[in-house]
Amino acid sequence: MRKLLIALTLSTALGMPLASYAQDRDDRDHHDDRDHHDNRYYDKHHRDYHDWNDHEDRAWHMYWEQRHRPYVDWTGASAAQRQAYWDWRHNHSDAVLHIDIGH
Repeated sequence: MRKLLIALTLSTALGMPLASYAQDRDDRDHHDDRDHHDNRYYDKHHRDYHDWNDHEDRAWHMYWEQRHRPYVDWTGASAAQRQAYWDWRHNHSDAVLHIDIGH
């Protein structure tokens, strides 16, 4: 009985950091659209992050030009509009869009 109690205590002590890490990662990965960084967004469908920068802003404008619809600013876009953009963006790299990544 004593060996069982020692084994249980030891396994609990060793397992606590792993449980804490898994919870922290889950909290980071399943937030709304915004990450804790100012210009970083999480794409739920593709399960990745995108940094919002000048290149992304240019791609966003190109996306709306191709849609032939009135422009919607990123901050005013709905969750569905943003997700449609991320879906489009995964098929349109900076190279495909001819966005100069040197500047």
